Amino acid sequence: MLASRSDQRIKKPCRRKSLWSIEKMKIYTKLGDDGTTRLANGTKTGKDDPRVELYGTADELNSTIGVVLAHVGNDLADVRTHLILTQHVLFELGAELAGYYKDKEGSVIREEDISYLENAIDGFQSQLPELRAFILPGGSAAASFLHISRTVCRRLERKMASGLAATGSDGRPQVYPAALRYINRLSDYLFVASRYANLKAAQKEIEWQSREKR
Repeated sequence: MLASRSDQRIKKPCRRKSLWSIEKMKIYTKLGDDGTTRLANGTKTGKDDPRVELYGTADELNSTIGVVLAHVGNDLADVRTHLILTQHVLFELGAELAGYYKDKEGSVIREEDISYLENAIDGFQSQLPELRAFILPGGSAAASFLHISRTVCRRLERKMASGLAATGSDGRPQVYPAALRYINRLSDYLFVASRYANLKAAQKEIEWQSREKR
């Protein structure tokens, strides 16, 4: 069950020694003052490296989800549960995009992560009115911030698609297909969750209208 896996992730974080260890983390090191940084595998690179952009965008997405959670009320307890798990998964994915591989082979993203999102989408869809037109982003605060997360997620997806064929200095893919599929599904989830948030807030969705047809 995904719930038990969520508990495991929260209560039993990885204890392996790595550059991602927080045991002796210092906030500033001055090592990046020259515009360089080190990937999680120790490789030194410029901060404008596409790989840095990848895990930086994953971090940005995770931060926007934190804003969503600050605006999610008790009526969206299911959304809160989904998003908290998602934040943990995104942190692991960000580490992978930075060159730290938790698994010896393949992505940290598992099929059950993708299925979890698909099941959540199906659950919301069963309660939502059929979508017959494009809708404008907005509505309740939670729905509006979910739309922002959705667009950041789409941006991460585009950057990951660009890195799909690239490999790192260790020969491993910069982006695994399973990771790209997860982010694609996550953007779908965020869209449907925004509609669900508006439904719970009794906010009417505004359909896009062509200016020529008004």
